[in-house]
Amino acid sequence: MSVVIIGAGLGGLSLAQGLSRAGIPCQVYERDAAPDARLQGYRLHINGAGDTALHEVLRPELHELFRATAGRALPRTNVYDERLSLVTTLVDEGTHLNVNRFTLRQILLHGQEIRYGKRFTGYELDEDGVTAHFADGTSARGTVLVGADGVHSPVRQQYLPHAEVVDAGLVHLYGRIPLTGRTRALFDPEMFAVFSMAIGPDRTMVGFAPVDYPEPVAEACARLVPQLRLRDHEPYMTCAVGARRVVLGRSDAELAAMSPADLRELALGLVEGWHPRVRAMVESWDAGATFPQPIRTSVPIEPWTPSRVTLVGDAIHAMSPAAGAGANTALRDGAALASALAGFPLLDAVAKYESAMVGYGFAAVRESAENGRRYLGQHPLPVTAAG
Repeated sequence: MSVVIIGAGLGGLSLAQGLSRAGIPCQVYERDAAPDARLQGYRLHINGAGDTALHEVLRPELHELFRATAGRALPRTNVYDERLSLVTTLVDEGTHLNVNRFTLRQILLHGQEIRYGKRFTGYELDEDGVTAHFADGTSARGTVLVGADGVHSPVRQQYLPHAEVVDAGLVHLYGRIPLTGRTRALFDPEMFAVFSMAIGPDRTMVGFAPVDYPEPVAEACARLVPQLRLRDHEPYMTCAVGARRVVLGRSDAELAAMSPADLRELALGLVEGWHPRVRAMVESWDAGATFPQPIRTSVPIEPWTPSRVTLVGDAIHAMSPAAGAGANTALRDGAALASALAGFPLLDAVAKYESAMVGYGFAAVRESAENGRRYLGQHPLPVTAAG
């Protein structure tokens, strides 16, 4: 067996690491020119399911390095109003790790050979395998093809053209606040939690969460994986201003054309009249680190007939960040598919994986959509046969 993976995101890399541990050859093809070619966010919340998946797919020293670079935030989500009066606190005593997204990405990339600059254009399926084609005229052949190519997945568009991804009606402006003596004072001790958000009367949100390191990053690498050099080592608070499109009043193209400084000014306009500390948070964003992210979500579909093509992560169950489940579900996908391929004949393995994934993946999509609707005014999911 050999596996062709399209996309080097969290799901694809989780799968690649799991296949490597199982001794199954795989090839990973990524359309970006380099691992840091795009801004994708600054912080990920890893829960028990995500940590279990990482434990399954990573070599022990890599999983220990992940743990050594993951911050232990308070196990709660705080909800404030625009004047920073606490509205409610949601407590969950399970596993909660706030991690630097790029640090986790570097750990998942370690030991994997990624072919960058490979834009997938389509595949051909036959009785013996699958051939993937790329825009540069090259191709790759394997026993199975896995689309791990994100919310706009070309693999999904060819394989399951009826599987929709729709606009959630929300846009987030992502920023990052370096944690210094001055900026730490903007946050109460209880705000160093899994997540905190201040919500205004028009459903505009300022959400923030800390990323810190239990020990110096260089020392953790030297102790566990000396050949790996992690790029980031300074603590920060990730901070996003999210708003409904009707409030924001900008198209995706207009947002993409704006400079980081202009995006910060737009964010400040959205929190005009809010508590001075909230405005100071946005004013403290790292210059140049701001980018817009339209929020989209998959629409659950009925199960399909398993084949030599399958999907992981956002390629099949993209979701809004309102439940903090996207990264964890993608990591779980990779671990589950690697385990199935290592233990069952091909089509039985794909069927086993998809049967479970459709259940927990679309459940996470629905939960995220409902949380987004309740707190942020996200569009409801379209009604389909899959509910």
